[in-house]
Amino acid sequence: MKTIAYASHSPDSPLVPYSFERRELRDNDVAMEVLYCGVCHSDMHMSHNDWGMTVYPVVPGHEIIGRVTAVGSKVTRYKTGDAVAVGCMVDSCMECDQCHHGEEQLCREGMTMTYSSLDRIDHTVTQGGYSKYLVVREEFVLRVPDGLDLSRAAPLLCAGITTYSPLRTWDVGPGSRVGVIGMGGLGHMAIKLAVGLGAEVTVLSRSEGKRADAMELGADKFLISSDASAMDKAQSSFDLIIDTVPVKHDLNPYIPLLDIDGTLVIVGQVGPVAEVNTAPLLFGRRRIAASPIGGIRETQELLDFCARKNILPECEIIRMDEINTAFERMERSDVHYRFVIDMATLETEKK
Repeated sequence: MKTIAYASHSPDSPLVPYSFERRELRDNDVAMEVLYCGVCHSDMHMSHNDWGMTVYPVVPGHEIIGRVTAVGSKVTRYKTGDAVAVGCMVDSCMECDQCHHGEEQLCREGMTMTYSSLDRIDHTVTQGGYSKYLVVREEFVLRVPDGLDLSRAAPLLCAGITTYSPLRTWDVGPGSRVGVIGMGGLGHMAIKLAVGLGAEVTVLSRSEGKRADAMELGADKFLISSDASAMDKAQSSFDLIIDTVPVKHDLNPYIPLLDIDGTLVIVGQVGPVAEVNTAPLLFGRRRIAASPIGGIRETQELLDFCARKNILPECEIIRMDEINTAFERMERSDVHYRFVIDMATLETEKK
């Protein structure tokens, strides 16, 4: 299947139009037309090879909403015309303990990423959702529930599940006290989802600038982290803190905010953080943890939950040919709160 896409060919090159062949449909594959694709910070990092693992050329995109165009002979869950979704992974070993537990993202052999990863069967390099068509193993395709706005649902496949998974892992519900550090693409989803689960939610920010937005998103409180007095008064007031900051930063100011047995979960930064003082951890039996995406079962649970609660990301819809500008804007935090590509504009552009 020949498809058109946008790809990066080197760490310092922009994304440009690119044509390539998708694999022939296997008996357990689902083929889809990509309707919308979210733009994630990871797409930008991988395009620039910031993590040293990119295989070029790379077609990014792992927040994918599509419509089924064909299915393999053994596919039973989907049919032509179904609204479907694909997230950050497209395969795993399916045999280890983690895969059997529905935690394919923690596969002992390593998950197969949606792009810049090797296919487990033919060893070709996977390519993502900045493309017109996609072919994915049935078990890694998700059903989009009726009523979920297709144009805004795409970021749920990464930003949504990245914040939903720790909320579920640490049993957030009515009565839980949740803090959210950072209010970007991940942070705004953490707020909406924690509120949807019934928690009391506090946004932590360095200044007053985002207070109104935080309240509009559903937060109950707003804590200015640069206010030493307010931070001191807030000690031991959270059961869980979701840290969405995507760069190296200091965790030490936030640890005392956790109650006994509280947990700070890192979901934003991939790499080093500032040196941590263990004293407040030890004397409060507090924890620092980290969490990636969730498994397929949990991601489907998220989509169903968001459909029931009408929880959707705040999105700015862009054209495919605006992707390089979108990357530039993301680098300077000029997005409110997530970009989504209308993939119909890719077809229009190529015509």
